[in-house]
Amino acid sequence: MADAKVENERRRSLKPLQRLAPYILRYRSMVVWAVLFLTLAAATTLTLPLAVRRMIDHGFSTSDSSFIANYFAMLVVMAAVLALASAGRYYFVITLGERVVSDLRRDVFAHVTRLSPAFFDHAQSGEIVSRLTADATQIKSAVGATASVALRNVILGLGAVAMMVVTSPKLSMLVIAAIPVIVLPLVAFGRSVRRKSRMAQDTLADAAAYASEQIGSVRTLQAFTNERLVTQKFAGAVEQAFTAARESVFARSFLTFFAIFTIFASVVAVLWFGSRDVLSGAMSPGTLGQFLLYSVFAAGALGALSEVWGELSQAAGAAERLTELLAEQPAIVAPLHPKPLPATARGAVEFRDVSFSYPVRPDRAAVHGLSFAVKPGETVAIVGPSGAGKSTIFSLILRFYDPDSGAILVDGVDVREADPDAVRGRVAIVPQDVTIFAASAADNIAFGRPGATQAEIEAAAKAALADEFILKLEKGYDTQVGERGVTLSGGQRQRVAIARAILRDAPILLLDEATSALDAESETLVQTALEHLMEGRTTLVIAHRLATVLKADRILVIEEGRIVEEGTHRSLVKKGGTYARLAKLQFDTGASAFQGAAE
Repeated sequence: MADAKVENERRRSLKPLQRLAPYILRYRSMVVWAVLFLTLAAATTLTLPLAVRRMIDHGFSTSDSSFIANYFAMLVVMAAVLALASAGRYYFVITLGERVVSDLRRDVFAHVTRLSPAFFDHAQSGEIVSRLTADATQIKSAVGATASVALRNVILGLGAVAMMVVTSPKLSMLVIAAIPVIVLPLVAFGRSVRRKSRMAQDTLADAAAYASEQIGSVRTLQAFTNERLVTQKFAGAVEQAFTAARESVFARSFLTFFAIFTIFASVVAVLWFGSRDVLSGAMSPGTLGQFLLYSVFAAGALGALSEVWGELSQAAGAAERLTELLAEQPAIVAPLHPKPLPATARGAVEFRDVSFSYPVRPDRAAVHGLSFAVKPGETVAIVGPSGAGKSTIFSLILRFYDPDSGAILVDGVDVREADPDAVRGRVAIVPQDVTIFAASAADNIAFGRPGATQAEIEAAAKAALADEFILKLEKGYDTQVGERGVTLSGGQRQRVAIARAILRDAPILLLDEATSALDAESETLVQTALEHLMEGRTTLVIAHRLATVLKADRILVIEEGRIVEEGTHRSLVKKGGTYARLAKLQFDTGASAFQGAAE
């Protein structure tokens, strides 16, 4: 979106709040009850000046104590009605706010989980979380208390103005004539408040994103003794957020000052004219009192609206930020009529002249003119220097991205014509950088196939040789492993990931150096488990270790996004090209082992 368009969008008043209408309208009964109680409260308030006028003009003048007693009794009844109406309004309005924000958070989170990885290449997770928490809280306040106060004051203000006209048309015209002088500057100030509120929310989200990143990497932070550095950077980010918030608060404060001063100054001026009518006998004292109360109600309502306007402007900024997330469209979507994959999964994978550049680096091709086919049940190792495009191949198979040109086929179907969920359902992956969730060991394994039974989870753990260390944990499979699995060793995390892949039981297996974090003994055991897992499955292995490469049916050597060599370990070592050079540099067994394997 162009900068000019973004700025134009931000200058609009409360328009982003309109996008919440579908969420509010889901609960029409709550809205109806809230409006009814709110209207009742406002109507009850508007009857008070009528009672005051009658007491002044009739009760005090005739010294009728029973008349006054009846009026005071009626005031108590009105107070009870007002209290009941206010309580009902509070319940329904606040409940509606909580319900709307819960739905909004759920929908935004669900939408974010469906966005393509290209979105997360430039988005910060901490900033997204800030929108789900802080911004959603702002909206809850707007939909709940703030909107209720705004609507109540609108009803009260309009009702008071109408009763002012009924009470004294002459004085009312003077008040109404002053309204544009008050309202127009309020609208202009409100826009400024909203822009400053949006800026404050953006800077706070940046600070939250930085804090989230550093807390998530606290061990690295402390290992390099950078506590002071990150603290200073976070303090700077917080100070920026404070400065932006202070500017927003100052703008709202000035808005409130201007509104209250001009409103009440105009009321005083009008009452001065009214007092002259009383002295001349053109108006009774009670009528002036009634008009005074209605003018105070109208002025108070307009003054309250000036404060509420600032809060609504702030909520509008929050709504804009959340709806921006909802407006994000995933780059990878299922076709309108997806082509079904064969009912019997074979596990065939084929790349046909595939070229691809990451969206964040469009000028640099990650893979170029890549063509190869992996037959069902075949094991193919992919080797090459860092940055050659090995992991990109896995991302393309999983359809995290679509190729710029060429085609990728799974079981003979172009993945762009199939449902992404169906394609990914046929793939299991064991990444090098294992993701372990802050959950139990069993839940982490079950992530491979939600709904798996405890027996299936334990069988997968045994096959991955994870059972032996899981049973030693305090609560066994129910033990919480901490955020990112901090209570587990690198090798243990890797075995949990392997168990997850075993449980998934997919026909295509992607191994991204799956044994890299294991010691020699564990590697041998897990390699045995992996060989069992690989039986009957199409397996692509990003590998550096000799044991994995030796057992591959075929090796693809990738360099600068292209296949430069292809063959078996023995043939490639004999060839003496890129593979042989990489083998000598990267494998612990050394050149002599390769020579021995080749003979």
